[in-house]
Amino acid sequence: MDEKGENYRIVWGLVNGGRPTSELPTHLMNHEVKMIATGGKHRVIYHAHPTNIIALTFVLPLEDKVFTRELWEMSTECPVIFPEGVGVVPWMVPGGRDIAVATSELMKKYNLAIWAHHGMFASGEDFDLTFGLMHTAEKSAEILVKMLSMQPNKRQTITPDNFRDLAKAFNVILPEEFLYEK
Repeated sequence: MDEKGENYRIVWGLVNGGRPTSELPTHLMNHEVKMIATGGKHRVIYHAHPTNIIALTFVLPLEDKVFTRELWEMSTECPVIFPEGVGVVPWMVPGGRDIAVATSELMKKYNLAIWAHHGMFASGEDFDLTFGLMHTAEKSAEILVKMLSMQPNKRQTITPDNFRDLAKAFNVILPEEFLYEK
């Protein structure tokens, strides 16, 4: 990218007429949001199509609050790894300005944004941390998909007070909006 962010130059790959992904506007807007929000610490925007996350967009309400809580309940490490939660973009045509704006708005609050029926974006300081963040969410989604295939209701789970205890033990702040009684 040039200094103004208006033009790009290919430095590797994209041979035989290849072009950047149609999701380039979303990548660039997310970079802009995260560079401002983190003072330049977040340098990686990663997009992938995690199967179990996508599957859940067909059965869970497309709400940040619901996705966050369900993923947190499946694995104790989740509220420690992504204490700010996850955002959810309802289905939109990928590759355009509208979905880029919607995603970048969520990235002001979250480091993970799910695209319903498509995939997920993650933001982090380096590739290892960013990949690990998405992998953690996908692993939790896999557990939820398996649990739902065995039985639609949980017999036991992590309670709001359990999450508060976890937050205290790991010195993280968990937004109360996700600690609602079910």
